[in-house]
Amino acid sequence: MPNNKTQSRNPWTWIPSLYLAEGLPYIIVMSVSGVLYKKMGISNAENTLFTAWLYLPWIIKPLWSPIIDIFKTKRLWIILMQVFIGVTLAGVAFTLPTSNFFQYTLAFFWLMAFSSATHDISADGFYMIGLSEYDQSFFVGIRSTFYRIAMWVGIGLQVMIAGYFEKTLGNVVHAWAICFFVLAGLFLLFSFYHSFMLPQVRGDKSAVTGETRAFLKEYFRTFVLFFKKDKIFIILVFILLYRLGEAQIVKLAPLFLLDSKSAGGIALSTTELGFVYGTVGTIFLVIGGILGGILAAKKGLKYWIWWMVLAINFPDLVYVFLAYTQTSNLLLINICVALEQFGYGFGFTAFLLFLIYISKGEHKTSHYAIATGIMALGMMIPGMFSGWIQETLGYQHFFIWVCLCTIPAFVLTKFIPIDPEFGKNKKIN
Repeated sequence: MPNNKTQSRNPWTWIPSLYLAEGLPYIIVMSVSGVLYKKMGISNAENTLFTAWLYLPWIIKPLWSPIIDIFKTKRLWIILMQVFIGVTLAGVAFTLPTSNFFQYTLAFFWLMAFSSATHDISADGFYMIGLSEYDQSFFVGIRSTFYRIAMWVGIGLQVMIAGYFEKTLGNVVHAWAICFFVLAGLFLLFSFYHSFMLPQVRGDKSAVTGETRAFLKEYFRTFVLFFKKDKIFIILVFILLYRLGEAQIVKLAPLFLLDSKSAGGIALSTTELGFVYGTVGTIFLVIGGILGGILAAKKGLKYWIWWMVLAINFPDLVYVFLAYTQTSNLLLINICVALEQFGYGFGFTAFLLFLIYISKGEHKTSHYAIATGIMALGMMIPGMFSGWIQETLGYQHFFIWVCLCTIPAFVLTKFIPIDPEFGKNKKIN
């Protein structure tokens, strides 16, 4: 196999930092923003409505991904996006103390979301052209690990540090502003570091040629082919509704854990939230995902899918328990969150495998991108209205409602097409 690189770089010098930089802005936009707005006094209805809209760049990401291939290099896109993410983080920090902080910071989160989605396209593309097939296989676990570390840094470590500064400074605004300034500096360091450490790759070049129009025509033809797949209607409904309950839990769980007892919440401190949800929860989410992958490889997706549907939905009941008891027992709260996140990680494995399964064929990369965009839409729409539903029903009835929302996943699973052999490791069997 010919070597695609013109400059030698040990992958260990750039893959961990690249995927740390990829995961951080996503978790900040998707999860940390909601915690920040809760601490700043924004209502649950407004909070979830506007932060759920931040999923949009990941929904429409397949539409502008050709631009990354056509114009300039992926290496340049990566560095520019890291600079821009740093600027948007600083923008959040600067505008937090203003009277119109909600509008200003939300605008910066929007810019961060589009920059992050663009960075995802560039980084994943660079990974594929910058490494041999062997190195791609070897480092896939490394990139996934550092992406998960980024999740912990964002919703775990950062939130705990913000809680520490809230106590020591006695000022929520200044505490969070400091955290965002530090993150801004970190991303400027990422861009500086990667400008030296990312290898110069021969295949990483602008694709602007006389055939660009034909390329775009072929690209958009893949959308038509995707929607011509067998049983596409039931497939689309399944993708949209598989996480109908979880889409609402994800937006409200941190807010519920932070809310006061009088408001029906658990009244955790910011630091406690960072530990319970951001640290313990993330650890068990990862464990559940790893176990799900191992088991699916032994007997395939079709065998495990019912167990995984049960795993992602049944543990939502722990929030019904927490809402009715409003326990202050931190150990019990940790156990409940760990169970729910473990089930989410385990059950989400089936979902990802199904997206891979329906993307098989000539255009599998593009079709997988389309499928993940629809998946993000299935998270955005329920998330938008989850805060309003919670404020209307109260936490206790809201979590019962969430459990009822898991029913469509069980019904639809009976009708989706799955090859019994898909996902099995033939060497194991």
